[in-house]
Amino acid sequence: MDISFGTDGWRARMDQLFTTDNVKIVAQGIADYVFDRNLAKKGLMIGYDTRAKSKEFARTCAQVMSGNEIPVYLANRAMPTPITAFAITHFKAAGAIMLTASHNPPEYNGIKFIPEYAGPANPEITGRIVENITKLSSADVKEAGNGKLIELVDPVPPYIDYIRKLVDFDALKSKRFKVVLDPMYGAGYGIIDEIFSQAGAEVSAIHNYEDSSFGGKLPDPSLENLSELRTLVMDHGADLGLALDGDADRFGAIDESGEYIRANKVLALLSYHLIKNRGFKGSLVRSIATTHLLDAIAKGYNIELIETPKVGFKFIAEVVLEKPVILGGEESGGLCIGGSIPEKDGILADLLLAEMKTYENKSLSQLLQEIHEKFGHFTDERLDIKFPLEEKEGLLNRLISDAPEAVAGKKLKHITTSDGVRYSFEEGDWILVRPSGTEPLVRIYLESSSNQRFRQLKDFARSLIES
Repeated sequence: MDISFGTDGWRARMDQLFTTDNVKIVAQGIADYVFDRNLAKKGLMIGYDTRAKSKEFARTCAQVMSGNEIPVYLANRAMPTPITAFAITHFKAAGAIMLTASHNPPEYNGIKFIPEYAGPANPEITGRIVENITKLSSADVKEAGNGKLIELVDPVPPYIDYIRKLVDFDALKSKRFKVVLDPMYGAGYGIIDEIFSQAGAEVSAIHNYEDSSFGGKLPDPSLENLSELRTLVMDHGADLGLALDGDADRFGAIDESGEYIRANKVLALLSYHLIKNRGFKGSLVRSIATTHLLDAIAKGYNIELIETPKVGFKFIAEVVLEKPVILGGEESGGLCIGGSIPEKDGILADLLLAEMKTYENKSLSQLLQEIHEKFGHFTDERLDIKFPLEEKEGLLNRLISDAPEAVAGKKLKHITTSDGVRYSFEEGDWILVRPSGTEPLVRIYLESSSNQRFRQLKDFARSLIES
């Protein structure tokens, strides 16, 4: 099999590579890894999202683990990735298998291994699993085995106990908070509304049930997919509209005025809140593609800002595991905080946004304006442009050899090539060009502290690909 683990596991179309036979081989590769680490007796947690066949694939993985004499804690329903990861710590397991393609189209599915530290597997771990897979055929798969090794579990109640230690439920209960929730037919349905209700909120929820087609939309909490949530927030006079992606590890936010708050802005808001109102200590951590507004906040509070050299939450998790962190986040809508597991958690992010609003008694837009006044204004955007996979190496080489001397009147200071090519200019402006490793697509990230320069940067960035 041609299996590669990207920034967050292996994903493929279910009408192509993602078949039961291939899932069995991947599961066997994970089982072999667990045995190599002498962790088999601790067992594995297995979770799955609401996609077609996810439950069946999860059962298949459980049977392979059982055939390998590895105990299994199998989720009793579709389960968010962050809760599946948390369950590792609750059951003291060797790790978890999660069946999900996150925010990808419904015809896709995916599988990822979450190690015993309850965060994304690092490249060394995924490399060993892929190496195992390359040596396997269907004949090598052990399955069925002792069915008594498979235990159905519900990790939601202990997860709620865990989340109560991270979020100030007393503050939420002190005010009659009104929220509209959109789990987007994904694994967070019936869970996020229950948690907000326990926090004393007046809850309305849409798309709060399983639908493997995700209502005909991508389960991605982006502006274009949250129009119904936006309307309901304004119609209901709600304090916030909050969303999750298909496996509930990413967040989406709508202000009381109906304004969509982009992920980079949410990271800035919550960093500000955790430092100012909650007194968190440590570093701020962001990926190479994430807003430098976090750098300005870190500088303003005289704390360390750590940039990971590559996109992918696994690189943020590596930092979180090594040192105290206030918040670690990435522009695609994932974060963790000090005291949480080192995994993206959209439920936690949504709760923290509500907590911040009760502390400040201001709209998200007002708080953003306050942040800009204190730390500077930053405008950012991500452009996704179709581009042939086979031409990406030539593109990267050209970006290095034909680098501009200046753009928008600001000189090029240096070039970073740790993940794609990033141009860094005077005044903090930057452009990152990063081809997808699996799709015929180039992603361009850009940011400027000047709206006029931002428009010029954007035009220049497009010309790099479209010329």
